[in-house]
Parts: sequence; structure tokens; C-alpha cells
Amino acid sequence: MSRQPMILDGNKVAVVIKEQLKKRVEQLAKSSIVPCLATVLVGNDPASETYVRMKSNACNKLGIDSRRIYLDKQTTTEQLVLAIQQLNADPQVHGILLQHPVPSHIDERAAFEAISIEKDVDGVTTTGFAQLAFGFGRFPCCTPAAILAILDAYGLPIEGKHAVVIGRSPILGKPVSQMLLNRNATVTVCHSKTNALPTIVRLADIVVAAVGKPNFVQGDWIKPGAVILDAGYNPGNIGDVDFAACFNQASAITPVPAGVGPVTIATLLKHTVDAAFYANGLE
Repeated sequence: MSRQPMILDGNKVAVVIKEQLKKRVEQLAKSSIVPCLATVLVGNDPASETYVRMKSNACNKLGIDSRRIYLDKQTTTEQLVLAIQQLNADPQVHGILLQHPVPSHIDERAAFEAISIEKDVDGVTTTGFAQLAFGFGRFPCCTPAAILAILDAYGLPIEGKHAVVIGRSPILGKPVSQMLLNRNATVTVCHSKTNALPTIVRLADIVVAAVGKPNFVQGDWIKPGAVILDAGYNPGNIGDVDFAACFNQASAITPVPAGVGPVTIATLLKHTVDAAFYANGLE
């Protein structure tokens, strides 16, 4: 009789992280310190507004101050950079998150680079990426960090495994590849120009889907017993993995929703609390 695949429940992992954070927030409160996350939203994209509200609610439940900065969609790159620099200079703000995407006329990379490395809790700066690649980054990108947190929470081994990452974005595919490599996995990075993609994915012990296409990864791509982490989130609560087709092939798989997403938000909160400790010389 075949073994039922393990569902990697992100909600359960997120609860554990948040319970640990409550104690750390209480520790800060003894020194009259309230960790603060400032979220910058440019324009009125409905999905972005929803994400910002979700993050704010998550902060409030843990006693983390959530500061929301809304800028008009006509905001220039220079105005956005200035707003970020003002947050950098504010000692009450410990983490800065620029909600992606920004309007097309804005130089998003310039805006990301304006974030102080001490407050780059979402790991979006090139300095943060370089530190991550060298293995000493304080705040890795939240979704890649969430993926590793799920693997660790379920005791799934990384060392010696062949991981195939589908996607090479600077805030997901590339950093998660570096993090897996730093944990002694053998990593293959695939992308839109990769030839014979299904053949390569079939070699993977760990599959990370981060391509941004609904139901992209098919069941016959998966080696029996592989671990699948679906970092995609597409309209209609659909991931990048065809869950039904891949389920019986996998030994463990994240659902969408309730997989990587909740742990990503919990990781963002963890980084904000950590930044508050560092900023005040407490660790």
C-alpha cells in the first residue's frame, strides 16, 4: 500500500513562529521598545492593498506597530526614495517593506536600494543578497526563508539533496537557490529559457516552484518521493504546481493557500522583531 504524501501545513509552522515572537515582543516591552514595520504602498493596486492590510493585521495581533505609508500613483522615483530615506532616519521604525509592484514609471531597484540594510527586513537590497549568498545575511528574503523554515519544521533533509528551483527572480528564485546551496544541497536553477525542463525537474529530490504560472508543474515531471514547495500564488488561489496531478508522486507537498504564504508573513514579522533587538543593542 502506497504511503500518503505529507501535507506541509504552513499555518501550523506560522503559529509556532508567532508563539516564539510573542515572547520576544514581551521582552522588548520590558525596555519600552515596540517593534515597528513600515509598509510603503505606491498607487492603489487592490491586491497590494489587500497584502498590506493582511501584514498590518498580523503585526497588530503580536503587538508589533504597523505604519502604513500610502503614496499617490503619480509619485516619482525621487519622491519614493525620499520617503524611504525618512523612514531610514526614524529610530522608531525597525523594518521597511516596499510593496511590490510599484507603478511602471518608478525605478523599483533604485527604491529598494534606498532601504537601509539594517531595516531591509524583506531582503530586497543587493547588499542583503550578497550577504545572503556569503551565508551571513541577517534578513534573507522572506519567501525563501519561509521555504527553508517549512523544510526544517518537518525535519526534511536538505544536505546532499538535489534541489531544482523553477524561477530566477531576485527576491525568490535566486535567493532560495543560494540558501539551499549554503545548506549543502546541489542546486539547479531553471527558467523560461531552460531546455527540456520536465527532464531536469524529474531529477529533483526537492522542487521549488517559483515561476508565477498557474498549475505549471505537472505530475509526470515529479520523481516519486520528491518534496514539492509551491511558492506561487495566482488568481483564484492557484499555485504554480498542479497539486492534484503532483500529489501522489510527492512524499511531501505544500498546498496553496496555507502553504508557503503564512510562513512568509510570519518570517517578515520575525525579521522586524529581530531588527528591533539589533537596533537597540539587545543581541
